Amino acid sequence: MKQPLILLLMISLCVTGRAFAQMPNDAIYMSKNTACLALSYGHSSWDKYWENQLKRENLNIGTHTTQSAMAMLAVGVTKNLNVIVGVPYVWTQTSAGNLKWQKGFQDASLWLKFRFINKSGFSLHAIGGASIPTGDYIADFMPMSIGMQCRTATARLVASYRHQPTGIYMTASGSYIFRSNIDIDRDSYLADGRLHSTNKVTVPNAYDASVRLGYLKKGIQAEVFAEYGACDGGDNIRRNDMPFPTNNMKSTVGGVYAKFQPKNIGVNARAAYVLDGTNVGQSTSFSVGVLYQFRYIKADKNPNMHQ
Repeated sequence: MKQPLILLLMISLCVTGRAFAQMPNDAIYMSKNTACLALSYGHSSWDKYWENQLKRENLNIGTHTTQSAMAMLAVGVTKNLNVIVGVPYVWTQTSAGNLKWQKGFQDASLWLKFRFINKSGFSLHAIGGASIPTGDYIADFMPMSIGMQCRTATARLVASYRHQPTGIYMTASGSYIFRSNIDIDRDSYLADGRLHSTNKVTVPNAYDASVRLGYLKKGIQAEVFAEYGACDGGDNIRRNDMPFPTNNMKSTVGGVYAKFQPKNIGVNARAAYVLDGTNVGQSTSFSVGVLYQFRYIKADKNPNMHQ
């Protein structure tokens, strides 16, 4: 049961010389002519899920596990414009039953992050993202599928305030995700309480919001966060049936993030738990990453990130 923001929930991105993290929903930037390569591993598992709003378990599945390996690159074009790209390799499995495990490259993503206001610790950011499937994986074999097979376009606004003397910051963001229709390998399917005699499936758009409170200073970053994501419409999992791409998936997530980078090499970690949901698994997830910052063009003497 995948949320459209699987990339964002599984990964933490890059840092530069002063160990400041960067993600497509934060207010932290890499300097001009500086790039960062991030390699990360993500793990998410659940043994209970919400079938509509009924929380239940399924002994035919047991514990469902999704794992991912990600290579990502963040590039500082200017001090106010960053580009982030990445492609994950994802694999799923269950501890019981006979559902075939799935694996493969999922969706390639591209993000542009632009800071258009930055004054007295307060900043506003416009972020745009897009993704396309990179493999011919099966989208409607849920919950074993590794993705939704739809192309996406995301519009996001981020507001942030950082108190420079203490390093304490607070960030809030909101997004809307446009998702394309998909084709499935059957000529009919059930959705919205009726039979659709076609192989074309309308995947509902989605939206999300998050708040983050953290500390960022002297090579150390730590934060707590809350995230909410939901589809803009859709139906529910039918009783004792498998999920489907038309389902209205909703989740409320709480978690923590930490990073340490004394020089150009660093490490980070993230943990999260689904507190409440609809048509999703109640998953516990974590990710760990290794980060390497470098200059791709010889430029300014000060390579530090800006917030």
